[in-house]
Amino acid sequence: MKLPPDSIIAPEKLHDYLLKRRDVDDKSKLLSLAGYDRTHADLLERDIRALLTQEAQPIETTEYVEKFSISGVLVGPNGRQLRVRTIWAKLLTTGQTRFVTLYPDRS
Repeated sequence: MKLPPDSIIAPEKLHDYLLKRRDVDDKSKLLSLAGYDRTHADLLERDIRALLTQEAQPIETTEYVEKFSISGVLVGPNGRQLRVRTIWAKLLTTGQTRFVTLYPDRS
């Protein structure tokens, strides 16, 4: 199954979660390996959105949401490749699909 190409990737998720240094669950260090920083939020959004062309794998379904994962490669501003697993949620109440998070794909 492919997720909609217009799935929501909230700007706050990029600026205040993925690209901001955090004491717990920091993603910015991983992304910085490929040259992503807060000045590259638009590029990161484009690169994450490009993964939506790949097949999504179902993870779980609750009464409120269906969760999916998509694995792929992000090529950062410095040319380095990061193999990542992205997590997406389809809200069953509205049908909207939203980006949740990403982490290294070690498979």
